Amino acid sequence: MKFYSHKLTLDSPISVSPMAEISGFPVRPGMFDINGAYALQCGVNFTIHTHHGTHCELLLFHRGEEEPYAVLPFPDAYKIGDVYSMIVFGLNIEDFEYAYRIDGPCNPEKGLIYDKKAILLDPYARAVAGQHIWGEKITGSYRARVVKDIFDWGDMPQSTREMSDLVIYELHVRGFTRHSSSGVEHKGTFAGLMEKIPYLKELGINAVELMPIFEFDETMNAREVDGKQLLEYWGYNTVGFFAPNSSYTASEEYNQEGTELKKLIKALHENGIEVILDVVFNHTAEGNEKGRTFSFKGIDNNIYYLLTPNGNYYNFSGCGNTLNCNHPIVQQMILECLRYWTVSYRVDGFRFDLASILGRNEDGSPMNNPPLLKSLAYDPTLSNVKLIAEAWDAGGMYQVGSFPASRRWAEWNGRYRDALRGFLKGDCWESWNAAWSISGSGDLYGGYYSNGDSNYAGYNSCVNFLTCHDGFTLYDLYSYNEKHNLANGWNNTDGSNDNRCWNCGEEGETNDPAVLSLRFRMIRNACAILMCSRGTPMFLAGDEFGNTQHGNNNSYCQDNEISWLDWRLLEKNKELFEFFKFMIHFRFRHPVIRKELPNAVCGMDLIHTHNIHAEETNIPRDARTFSVSFAGYDSKHGHDDIVYISVNTYWENVTITLPDLKRRGHWYLNVNTYGDGKGRYFYPEGQETRIDGSFTMRPRSVAVFTANML
Repeated sequence: MKFYSHKLTLDSPISVSPMAEISGFPVRPGMFDINGAYALQCGVNFTIHTHHGTHCELLLFHRGEEEPYAVLPFPDAYKIGDVYSMIVFGLNIEDFEYAYRIDGPCNPEKGLIYDKKAILLDPYARAVAGQHIWGEKITGSYRARVVKDIFDWGDMPQSTREMSDLVIYELHVRGFTRHSSSGVEHKGTFAGLMEKIPYLKELGINAVELMPIFEFDETMNAREVDGKQLLEYWGYNTVGFFAPNSSYTASEEYNQEGTELKKLIKALHENGIEVILDVVFNHTAEGNEKGRTFSFKGIDNNIYYLLTPNGNYYNFSGCGNTLNCNHPIVQQMILECLRYWTVSYRVDGFRFDLASILGRNEDGSPMNNPPLLKSLAYDPTLSNVKLIAEAWDAGGMYQVGSFPASRRWAEWNGRYRDALRGFLKGDCWESWNAAWSISGSGDLYGGYYSNGDSNYAGYNSCVNFLTCHDGFTLYDLYSYNEKHNLANGWNNTDGSNDNRCWNCGEEGETNDPAVLSLRFRMIRNACAILMCSRGTPMFLAGDEFGNTQHGNNNSYCQDNEISWLDWRLLEKNKELFEFFKFMIHFRFRHPVIRKELPNAVCGMDLIHTHNIHAEETNIPRDARTFSVSFAGYDSKHGHDDIVYISVNTYWENVTITLPDLKRRGHWYLNVNTYGDGKGRYFYPEGQETRIDGSFTMRPRSVAVFTANML
């Protein structure tokens, strides 16, 4: 080892001279408090930490090569506590990729499985090498690249929209434009999605929720079924939490990874659309005891994962392992990761997959006040981003309405999905749950903000949905009585059996006009109710034009026409698309649907449920027809805002009465999902039909009324 003198210069706090030479490279101790690898003016700073590891080596590779061209052991003087840090001078970030090797004890029963030969990916890597070509399996080791961030966000302010003012559109980046019918140049990429922004604007949504875009291994568990290659298409098997999926880019971004994604996010923001990322902090792609070791296992296996007393992996994720989220080291990584995406990518929110796992202790038991969730709730950098929990996990924990963390989090409202799916298809015993759900699930979340508490509460805690990536599309919900997952290769045993679906009289594809008419009416019913429910609506991309997965309710492995959006259906089902557009616009036009307003001048209650006769405000337990009213004073426009939603799931006509406005106004019909016989299902502003006193609901239909006060 050759030593140099220490010399600081004044032109930059990072412009320093080397102090030693390792493997022919001038080096010095690095910046121990900055995780990952960062380009400096004089070279590159590498920092990694391991609690039980006893020796660490930095490996440098030429691009695409499997054998390192340089191995730099960290001297003892380059370690503080558990942190190794080294500045390597003279490195050009475009000339190399990097990884680590860590030695340490091997005692599998205690979770210690160090292997000094294992090549390990930096957990804080901003880019993962070798992943750019979709579906091409990496045969060697994972390596990282150093990223130079030169993207200019300008003075773009952070969004201040409340959760209740969003309409969330869940989509898969690849599947959204991969189909030949998408009409974009860069199919299946961030750039392809950017080409579709005019479409998103026309539809009217103001938030996209992107299914996982962190670097993942789509070839994990790759197999062939009936001549088709199946991949881990959805992306719920993270390789690197800080790195964007390079196979979602239209071109290579050597050492500037993330640029195309940043351009997409900036363009979405400029068009008034927020970006929410679906993040997977419950498990990784390393799998269980039979899975490969490429990062966390080789760095600190018994810190990063929940282990049984004999050293095996708890599997509360259903994917082989479970991250030990409430260990301080893992907490630190998750917090730093979310801050990074918030600051460097200007992300507006995060949806946490199987979020109940984030509240499990190191022995797997649920915690009353999980430190990670509390840290996320009160982190200053994250104070304005949306935090959305899928409030259950694969280990049986179900926390809808009771997810912890200071009332800061929103939740996917699983009861809304189940109750409305059941009721809309005719399960009258769901009437009370359905009415509560449309009203904002006040029994789960409360209806008001907590006094003196600026954290999210009440309706801002409730994300309503009927469909998402996991399950049937909305078209399939009313086209199939059973799942049809044989193409997945598991003999139709995978996917949920509790779908609360109805094929409207014939299973699958049909040319029967009566069946098709009923199916599209059921879809309109679902859309109208979703957009007229208190809380934040979310729906699956393609539902607005009747996209189908042909009965597959678990398309996680289908990177083909089963999962890709077929844009030809947009033209075929243009009428449905126009209905979705209208309902989204209607929701934005009536703030009383989204939030509490001051008391209405007309005297109607803020929220109420109604029987067939409006003056009967208690609905029967087995009602097939009921209504929900929202009323309040819209101070911005200087008049009452009153919306009355009626749902008839009965197979015959039902006549309802509307509330008496005491001769101070009139009711107008805005939506009738049954139609007027002339192909009209909604009435734009100024074209509404006046209704006096009563209205005959047609079979299995939804009607929406507004009051025009005199």
